[in-house]
Amino acid sequence: MPVIGYLTSGAGLNANNVGAFRKGLSEMGFVEGRNVAFDIRVTEQYDQYPALALELVDRRVAVIFAFSLTAAAAAKAATATIPIVFSGAGDPVRVGLVTSLNRPGSNVTGMTNLGVELGSKRLELMRELMPQAAVIGVLTNPTGITSLGNMTDLQAAARSVGQEIIILNASTVDEIDTAFATAAERGFGGLLIDVSGFFIGRRDQIVTLAAHHAIAAIYSTRDFVEAGGLMSYGQDISESIRQAGVYIGRVLKGAKPADLPVVQSSKFELVINRQTARMLGPTVPPTLLARADEVIE
Repeated sequence: MPVIGYLTSGAGLNANNVGAFRKGLSEMGFVEGRNVAFDIRVTEQYDQYPALALELVDRRVAVIFAFSLTAAAAAKAATATIPIVFSGAGDPVRVGLVTSLNRPGSNVTGMTNLGVELGSKRLELMRELMPQAAVIGVLTNPTGITSLGNMTDLQAAARSVGQEIIILNASTVDEIDTAFATAAERGFGGLLIDVSGFFIGRRDQIVTLAAHHAIAAIYSTRDFVEAGGLMSYGQDISESIRQAGVYIGRVLKGAKPADLPVVQSSKFELVINRQTARMLGPTVPPTLLARADEVIE
């Protein structure tokens, strides 16, 4: 029975994501326990990914699924022969995972949203929600492989519209607490939460801090809004993971990652929690509500 190595943060193991992954596999005829097995390696600390990836290589898994570009980079460093399929935000060409989107050129392929336009779009949405905000903060996890590129692009987008932004780094639980305290102390008009599996895994902490400090925040996934966050704009992660499951099924049937183009997400969603907006104070413009894919009352 072939074994799929599952390299992820805790966010990749929530019920929706695992269900989507299984659905994609089943579309290709693979069912866990019947004709395929999982070997899961999970961590919230990105510096542990290389060791976990080596464990999967030593286990001689048939294919590795990486729930982020950071996890995929660790897997690629561990093996040049075992196929790797990722699902993550960011540009896989920029970070060296693949040669090009159409022809990955190695043992790595997967699903991505490219991320660049999403960062500037979140900034645009925050400015629409908080038009008087002199300074907007950005919370990023600097240990993530896409963080530097995302921040460079976001700074360029902010300069183009004359918006001052301040970047706050957090890669531990305590650093998240400190970042929110800093944002509150300095009176940021809003806060953008960069894409990070670590942040998704700490969404309850982050949403609670935003409420405690009365900070309007926009997130990368709907998980935060469903947990009580204000607003999110990003890809449909479950759909991306389902497609990754399909690709892994194709690999198990003999396809080579080098021949499977990287799939760019085409489905994005704006979700707003109106109850949280009333609690935090900002009035959500009718134009913003009209564009929302879902409004949680």
